[in-house]
Amino acid sequence: MKKSCRKIPEPLLNTHVILYMNKIILAFVFAAGFIVPSFCFSQDAEIKWLTFEEAVEKNKTEPKKMFIDVYTNWCGWCKRMDATTFKDSAVVSYMNKNFHSVKFNAETKDTIHFQGHDFIYRPENRANDMAISLLNQRMSYPTSVYLDETASVLSPVPGYLTAEQIMPILKYYGDNIYKTKSWQDYTNEINAVPLAK
Repeated sequence: MKKSCRKIPEPLLNTHVILYMNKIILAFVFAAGFIVPSFCFSQDAEIKWLTFEEAVEKNKTEPKKMFIDVYTNWCGWCKRMDATTFKDSAVVSYMNKNFHSVKFNAETKDTIHFQGHDFIYRPENRANDMAISLLNQRMSYPTSVYLDETASVLSPVPGYLTAEQIMPILKYYGDNIYKTKSWQDYTNEINAVPLAK
């Protein structure tokens, strides 16, 4: 007795091959969706934070404005800003392109040497002289401080800011809009809510 083999019809065989190939292609596309962005965007995955001294030194060869995040270790809103605002891709990209970004602990006991001055920790103020100077003696955390290319203070901006709140401020200083427009005119123009002075 002769065994008969069922032959799979040619159109059905092609359909199985096509479905199998589609699954393989989808698997590659899915994997590429995770791998490619990590390679393409890894350089701006986070803000390139510097110390104050590193930013001043880097500014000598690559002049940029400085953004200083003045914080303390115990500040809950500072930690929230780190976890949200400073992780936003638009904020990260803009800051890395336009600013030397500095994390500055207001309570650091390190002595900061800058422009011929020594800024030291003052126990009676529970802050470093540099923080006291940057914040105009209005100690509030977090505070974002903007400096021009010569390290002159443009403005301290106190308080927690979301990505949506900080972007107009970053652009105001980063794009030199502050040189031609008041903050009020700028915010009216972009329909943003003005910050209290």
